[in-house]
Amino acid sequence: MILIQPVLEVRAREGFGLWPVAAAEPYGFLPLNGALGPAEVGTAVLSIAECNHVGAVDDGGPPRPADPAGSLLHGLLTQDPLFAAGGLRVTDTATAVTLLPGCCNGLEERGDWFEVLDGTGWASFGHDPSPLAERVGGTVRLTVDADKDGSPVIELSVTELRRLLAGVERDLTDFHRQAAAWAARCTPDLAAPLSAALARALDLPAPHEPQDDARPLFVHP
Repeated sequence: MILIQPVLEVRAREGFGLWPVAAAEPYGFLPLNGALGPAEVGTAVLSIAECNHVGAVDDGGPPRPADPAGSLLHGLLTQDPLFAAGGLRVTDTATAVTLLPGCCNGLEERGDWFEVLDGTGWASFGHDPSPLAERVGGTVRLTVDADKDGSPVIELSVTELRRLLAGVERDLTDFHRQAAAWAARCTPDLAAPLSAALARALDLPAPHEPQDDARPLFVHP
């Protein structure tokens, strides 16, 4: 069986105390879905905020708030574009081969998977490792690390990949719903802008935009 999960690279802070977070290994991957508990959602929000915190410049925009939570979330709430380190984790349970996103890949870039299906026929997803996807006829071949000879590979059909990518969008939508509810409880003064910023960071429809079940959950430009 092939599984595809949207995963977020976790940024952990020693002694973080603004809201509850789950224990996690730094630079590990947290799957995003609607089943996460409050502490795991808190870890995800912290990690996305950290992705956009370093290098946030107060130049011509609103000043950085003095309060710790507002200061941490300032880049996430004000910068454009946003970055959510991670991507898609692909696991072949029959062979125990797993493809992980490489460094500098982001969840907001997952539209590159549709280049494989409907565009150039290939895409890469970061480096160290350097995962690669290539379409060969009706099959998609996933190489775990294209920079290494003899790298493990995963193969699946184009049809199956489309179905699994639709599941990724459902997982992210369900996660965002959980995160919006979390924000209303944990950062009530910033709940609406934080919900909107998380949607932008994950390249999801804005919270006020209705979703039409008849359209693809993610449409590659």
